[in-house]
Amino acid sequence: MRRPGVRFFVIGPRLGWDQTHSPPKTMRVLIVDDEPSIRRTTRIAVESDGHTAVEAANAARAIKSAEEEGFDVAFVDVKLGADDGLELLNRMVKLRHAPAVVLFTAYANIATAVEAMRRGAFDFIPKPFTPDQIRAVLSKVAKAHSLERRVQALENDLASGLPPVDLESSEPSMVRAVEIAFKAAETDANILILGPSGTGKSVLAREVHKRSARREAAFVTVNCPSLSRELFESELFGHAKGSFTGAVAETSGKVAAADGGTLFLDEIGEMPLEIQPKLLRLLQEREYERVGEPLPRKADVRVIAATNRNLAEQVKSGRFREDLFYRLNVIAVTLPGLRDRPADLKRLAEGARRYFASRTGKAEVEFSPEVLAAFATYPWPGNLRELRNVIERAVILAPSKTIELADLPEEFAVERRPAMTVGARITLDELEAEHIRRILAASRNLDDAARALGIDPATLYRKRSKLGLL
Repeated sequence: MRRPGVRFFVIGPRLGWDQTHSPPKTMRVLIVDDEPSIRRTTRIAVESDGHTAVEAANAARAIKSAEEEGFDVAFVDVKLGADDGLELLNRMVKLRHAPAVVLFTAYANIATAVEAMRRGAFDFIPKPFTPDQIRAVLSKVAKAHSLERRVQALENDLASGLPPVDLESSEPSMVRAVEIAFKAAETDANILILGPSGTGKSVLAREVHKRSARREAAFVTVNCPSLSRELFESELFGHAKGSFTGAVAETSGKVAAADGGTLFLDEIGEMPLEIQPKLLRLLQEREYERVGEPLPRKADVRVIAATNRNLAEQVKSGRFREDLFYRLNVIAVTLPGLRDRPADLKRLAEGARRYFASRTGKAEVEFSPEVLAAFATYPWPGNLRELRNVIERAVILAPSKTIELADLPEEFAVERRPAMTVGARITLDELEAEHIRRILAASRNLDDAARALGIDPATLYRKRSKLGLL
C-alpha cells in the first residue's frame, strides 16, 4: 500500500501476465486477384489471423468496395486480367480512407517493386507465397498503424499547451483513487471515473491506458456533450455512404478507431438515452453496427467512462439505463475537487507557474505571499482547469518578476467585496454574476455551462454581456 505523498511515475513499460504485446487489432482486408484460387488461399491466411476479408476479381469491384466499406489493407495482384494492378494502386492511395496496399505477382522483379513503392505501395510479395508471408505483412501493417496513432497522440499532447501530467498527491483520497485506477489498468475491466468538472478525469483515463496492455494501440476520446443527438450514433459507430442526408462517404467511427485500444467516453451522463442500448451491446457482445449498414462488426475495445453527474440518480429518474450503469461501474474511481486537496494546492500551482513561465520566456517570475494566501482561501469551482487558466493569465499579465493580487482575476480580490454566499448582503445581480462566473470557469464551453445553469446558450450569452463577463 502506498502512503500519501508518494509519486505515481513509472519508468519503462509495466509488464504483466500478457502485457509484452498489445492486443491484436482486427483489420478489414480486401483481396484483389483475378484467380479464385489465389483469393481463396489469401482469405484463409487472413481469416486464420483473426481478420475479416472481402474478395474482388477486378479493379472496378475493388474500388467500389473500398469506397463503400473501407479497408485497412488491400492485397492487389499486379496482373488483373485486363486491368493493371499498378493503376489500381494509384487510385487506391488517393481514396479518402486509403488502405495499405500490398502488391503480389508471379512477375516479381526489382524494377516492379521499386515502381510499386514509388507509387505508394506498403509492401510487395512475390508469388507463390505462404500463409506466413501474408500474416507477416499484416503484422507489419498493424505495427505501422499503431506507430501512426502514437505519433498522433504525442502531437496532440504537444499541441494541447497544457502542463505535464502530475498525479502526485499528499491527500489520502487522491492517492487511493489513483492506486485503484492504476491497479485496474492491468486488466480489461471497464472503469468509471467520477468527480467534478476540471479534476483531471481525462488525464487519469489516458494514464490508465498508458499503463495497460493496450498502450501500443489507440486512445480515442468521445466528448459526449459536444455531439448533437442526431450525429451521436454516426460519430460513435460510423455510417455507410448515403445512409442519411449529407453522408457522401462512409465513415468508420470512434469505435473502429479504438479497436484494440481504449475508448474514453467523457461526460457519459450526457449520452442520449436511445444510444445507450447500442453501447450496452458493444460492452456485452463486442459488436456494433454502422448507421445504415445492418452488417454486425466486431470491436475489441476497453471502455473508460467519466462523468461529473450522479449516474445513480439519473438511473432513478430514467435518464440513464440501469444495465448500462452496472456494466460501466465495474471499477469506480472518484477524483476529489481541488478545494478538497489543500495539501496539494501550492505544489500544483508552482508546477503550473514553472510550466507557463518557461513557455512565455519569464522563467524568473514568482508568486507573492498574498497570491499564495488568496489561492489557499479560494474555493476553486473550476478545479485544476481553472487553476491552470488563472496561472497562465497571471504569468502573461504580470509586469514584474512577482505575480501580485492585481494580476489575478477579480474574484481573488476578496477584500473588495462581501463574501459571495447565499444570505450575504449583496444584490441578486452580484450573486447571479458570481454563480455564472464560477459555472463558466468549471465548464468546457458555453453549451456545457448553459446546461449546468438550466438555460439555453443564447440566454447565457446575453447574461454574460449584461453582467460584463465577456
